[in-house]
Amino acid sequence: MDRKEFARRRRQFMRMIGKDAIAILPAAPVRHRNGDIEYAYRQDSHFYYLSGFPEPDAVAVLLPGRPQAEYLLFVREHDALRESWDGARAGTEGAVEHYGADDAFPIEDIDEILPGLMEQRSQIFYSMGTHLDFDPRILSWVNGLKVLSRQGAGGSQEFVALNHVLDDMRLYKSRPEQASLRRAAQIAVGAHRRAIRFARPGRMEYEVMAEVLHEFRSHNADVSYQPIVGGGANACVMHYRDNDQPLCDGDLLLLDAGCEHDYYASDITRTFPVSGKFTAVQRAVYDVVLEAQLAAIDKVRSGNHWNEPHEAAVRVVTQGLAKLGLLKGSTTKLIKDQAYLPFFNHRTGHWLGIDVHDVGDYKVGGEWRVLEPGMALTVEPGIYIRPSPKVPKEFWNIGIRIEDEVLVTQGAPEVLTGALEKTADAIEALR
Repeated sequence: MDRKEFARRRRQFMRMIGKDAIAILPAAPVRHRNGDIEYAYRQDSHFYYLSGFPEPDAVAVLLPGRPQAEYLLFVREHDALRESWDGARAGTEGAVEHYGADDAFPIEDIDEILPGLMEQRSQIFYSMGTHLDFDPRILSWVNGLKVLSRQGAGGSQEFVALNHVLDDMRLYKSRPEQASLRRAAQIAVGAHRRAIRFARPGRMEYEVMAEVLHEFRSHNADVSYQPIVGGGANACVMHYRDNDQPLCDGDLLLLDAGCEHDYYASDITRTFPVSGKFTAVQRAVYDVVLEAQLAAIDKVRSGNHWNEPHEAAVRVVTQGLAKLGLLKGSTTKLIKDQAYLPFFNHRTGHWLGIDVHDVGDYKVGGEWRVLEPGMALTVEPGIYIRPSPKVPKEFWNIGIRIEDEVLVTQGAPEVLTGALEKTADAIEALR
């Protein structure tokens, strides 16, 4: 992402919080897997969104209207020994030269510098409760300022939730962000194609996952979430994670996998026959889910509200379940009674962006949010039929979900993952 994009975001953010405010954003800490072994580092999403700075032990500070420097970074200084172990650091010079800070200071100096900056502002924008290690430091600085205020040496400070502003900003994807989402989608499409071609009876779920991971890493991408590779009955487990069972002839395989590339996520699900051909019953259920997904995607239009795609999917799924003989009654009453829930018990999508389940309210003022150009979301209806005496045995353990990523535009929805096959005929041909 070009540094101009981060500068644009900072300017917009500072206009929104006003000249009497200060915003403080800590970087994500290094997290340990066990002992002294660290997880791969991933920057905090809000911190990255405004800074683009990839290192831990850093704090970004924004001071709108400050004449000498509106954007400050506190970062690790150069340390030859640590850099020989952990890699190069930007240092204070690099924070200014490469990451656009107006000024930068050693992170060790933050206790001496930041309280004085806070004293000059009446509102402190900060995500309390998100950075548990950093919260006590913020509170100690504010409490110290309150003592000064009682002594007549300073003003009072009010905490404001940073998320209220940044979540809404991140909901609207700029052109560079849309380009990043398209690239992440393109990589994930290739991974799913590779996995669909690879899968066959006798292979293991984790072998299919390995094909997905290979494709991701071949394009310098990582997983945006733990892939779900569920064969047979495992496809009916919403967040199946074991991925350790053999693939059996006659079963379906549900593959839910997305990557993160340059901090932007993708999220795709396809369901396909392990043997290469859908049975008649599997195909009948599959076609209902596909019809529901297409109906939902058609509702992802500017001016519609957030719940319209879900309502469209629910209607088609309910009608389909009735045609299959799994529900009985009028569509209107079945929907009112939520009779579909044993078979379709999740929402039809979520926001997508830097986080795979991205930030942003789904309701505003108690009403469903209206969709606007630049918003990105997933559309993922499903039908999951678990063994039950109320269900004919030929339907048992059929789990089908079809998920694509969709961008709201001025006109028709743009399906970012539309290149990946999803009709039953196309899936069979690819398989």
